[in-house]
Amino acid sequence: MEQQRHLIDKLNYGGSLSREEWILLIEGRCEELAQYLFSLAREKCQEHYGRDIYIRGLIEFTNYCRNDCLYCGIRRSSRKIRRYRLTKEQILSCCRSGYELGFRTFVLQGGEDGAFNDEEMAALITSIRKSYPDCAITLSIGEKDRESYQAFFDAGADRYLLRHETANPGHYARLHPPGQTLKHRKQCLFNLKDIGYQVGTGFMVGSPYQTTADLAEDLLFIQNLNPQMVGIGPFIPHHDTPFASAPAGTLELTLFMLGLLRLMLPKLLLPATTALGTIHPRGRELGILAGANVVMPNLSPADVRKDYALYDNKLCTAAESAECRKDLERRMEAIQYRVVTDRGDSLNHSAQVTPAIN
Repeated sequence: MEQQRHLIDKLNYGGSLSREEWILLIEGRCEELAQYLFSLAREKCQEHYGRDIYIRGLIEFTNYCRNDCLYCGIRRSSRKIRRYRLTKEQILSCCRSGYELGFRTFVLQGGEDGAFNDEEMAALITSIRKSYPDCAITLSIGEKDRESYQAFFDAGADRYLLRHETANPGHYARLHPPGQTLKHRKQCLFNLKDIGYQVGTGFMVGSPYQTTADLAEDLLFIQNLNPQMVGIGPFIPHHDTPFASAPAGTLELTLFMLGLLRLMLPKLLLPATTALGTIHPRGRELGILAGANVVMPNLSPADVRKDYALYDNKLCTAAESAECRKDLERRMEAIQYRVVTDRGDSLNHSAQVTPAIN
């Protein structure tokens, strides 16, 4: 364990490890080592962000998708889900209620739905920007042409989330049908950065066929990309996909990877994801204690939340957004953190430093 502890210290002070060192560290993890990692990750996060937890209002506006990713519950081939699209008025209503609750970032997430063409998306973004000029607008709508990304940016979008899922081309090919390539996914990410977006990427922990070497490649790719945000979560199978019987990713490894990401890129905006809350009742709190500093409550209409079923048993509730906000505040206060209404930009962010939780 001493060798792995040394690697954590090296990461803490230098932020960089080799592929072989990543593999050695991940494969040699244990509970004692994890707790040491988490303590350093909390200190590093609080050094830049204090005890602030940033909330993003998630609006899942369509579950139609042209893609057929083998792990995804809203894949094109799925015939067992109720498809829906929110209208522009419904989306703006979600933003309005979210703004009144203190949300200053809206995340528009959906499948790659051709019904929302570039013109309609740009008009929607313009409407949100005009109504809420002090808010950040984040898009998570998949792979697009550079021209589309530019149009959305010009309309007022600030951030874009596009998980690379896995940085190993062979592994990527085993998770996606022919025609979808890691090369194109990566090019999209670099296009987004070049345009000027604050970019988020990420990967599944414990996805089918994943090896420790794959995880090491994920970390090396993220270090090279240097995004502002990284979203990771455990793989959770969906019953209507080819991976229905595959084992889920673990809470333990996901938390360990969160801690590593925080030390590698200290100023990351790092969500404690819904998937974490799905596999463990305190998953999001444990994610925060491992180094995360973002949570994404759902602002979508309650009657469609269950239909955005990327995986089985997704954590969702029919509770009103205000009720969810209050519950989240109580949960964060219980672990000595606080929900704030700040946009939570990763760039040029300063925070009052507070003592680390040990």
